[in-house]
Amino acid sequence: MMLTFRWFGPADPIPLAHIRQIPGVAGVVSALYDVPVGAAWSRDGLGRLRAQVEGAGLRLAVVESIPVHEDIKLGRPGRDRLIDHYCESVCAMGEVGVPVVLCYNFMPVFDWMRTDLARRLPDGSTALAYDDGALAAIDLSRGTGDLPGWATAYSAGELGALLAAYRNVDAERLWENLAYFLERVVPVAERAGVRLAIHPDDPPWPIFGLPRIVTNAAALERLVGLVDSPANGVTLCTGSLGALPENDLPAMVRRLGAMAGGGGGRIHFTHCRNVLVTGDRTFHETPHPSACGGVDMLEVLRALRDVGFAGPMRSDHGRMIWGETGRPGYGLHDRALGAMYLYGLWEGLTG
Repeated sequence: MMLTFRWFGPADPIPLAHIRQIPGVAGVVSALYDVPVGAAWSRDGLGRLRAQVEGAGLRLAVVESIPVHEDIKLGRPGRDRLIDHYCESVCAMGEVGVPVVLCYNFMPVFDWMRTDLARRLPDGSTALAYDDGALAAIDLSRGTGDLPGWATAYSAGELGALLAAYRNVDAERLWENLAYFLERVVPVAERAGVRLAIHPDDPPWPIFGLPRIVTNAAALERLVGLVDSPANGVTLCTGSLGALPENDLPAMVRRLGAMAGGGGGRIHFTHCRNVLVTGDRTFHETPHPSACGGVDMLEVLRALRDVGFAGPMRSDHGRMIWGETGRPGYGLHDRALGAMYLYGLWEGLTG
């Protein structure tokens, strides 16, 4: 297992030098954040990113992520050109010469969604939270300006047109469009030496009337079956999947880990964070240890050890603690504590 840490490039207030000081962290998870969605990534751009990371004594372990253009998810006529660009980006990753994982998602319009970016917890820290009732009160007529920021922000008009286009895309149609995408990208990734690792939908249920399909064990197994290749795998995100109490994460690990695909089977990357479910489709994020939330992190890591997982792992969203400010969920302190917790668990499990 390689312990890694998310870094948002030169604009990230957390320098690589600080990440290197976290014991056990050897890799960085990053991306080219200045490339427009749908454009091809260049070898030069990825080479510069690799050089920055390696210059700090770390390794570029995961690209997270190359966003999938909405026209691909919608199955629009222009998708072939955009898929070609995506394949060019995957080839550029392989040409950089570092064996990396590509973490991506296929969530329509919205990436991860929270309704509260600073929920005050009893210990005085703040954390990301989600409430389905609060989601229903969000006014989308103003665009995405008041929502968490991702690769693309939409004006009111752009968002309205996009939501209207998705009225003709139900869950099965979205599966068809995902299969179309993977049938063209997976062979390219296999030749390039890049492992694809889809991220589960977060939260793992439909929002704003939009379908979400990567939500549970059956969906993940269907996903890897769309194109049966060791290059077609998943990101096991304990927080996303853990928001559904019926998801048995250790069992999920053992099933996916038993599939052909190298150490860990089809689990190519792991996001480890904890969540506490407080009601129907209501949860908030917590510190990483098992006792703090609903995810039994020890048993998840035990299952990962048992299936021979040898890929990158990162502590995911953390609380904002000790007066730290900045990007919600991505402060240094609590994610570093989470990384150390994961490192300690793994050390104890593997001897």
